[in-house]
Amino acid sequence: MISEIAFTGTPVTDIKRARAFYEGVLGLKPTMESAGGMWVEYEVGTGTFGIGCYGDVWKPSPDGTCIAFEADDLETEIARLKSKGVKFSMELTPTPVCAFAIICDPDGNRILIHKRKTH
Repeated sequence: MISEIAFTGTPVTDIKRARAFYEGVLGLKPTMESAGGMWVEYEVGTGTFGIGCYGDVWKPSPDGTCIAFEADDLETEIARLKSKGVKFSMELTPTPVCAFAIICDPDGNRILIHKRKTH
């Protein structure tokens, strides 16, 4: 039986470029590296997010699963990302339970920048 999500990982083609994006633009702090630096993990809240560069065995895709990063102030974070030239594939979208925008990393992987509504 599945009891929890161990981590979420995203494939990348250039680990240096990906780290510049995830660390320099999104502000994530690396907590672990392995596979000769080709796998990097980041603790985000109570979860773990990783990026990995493994060639043809794990390729990036704009059509696959994406991660949703929770923002403290969604509108401020969206403005900050736009000021850094981050590509948006979906602008700010409200729903009954949340609001989000979708950005792309340098490999085209989609990432939700998200904010839950409080009741």
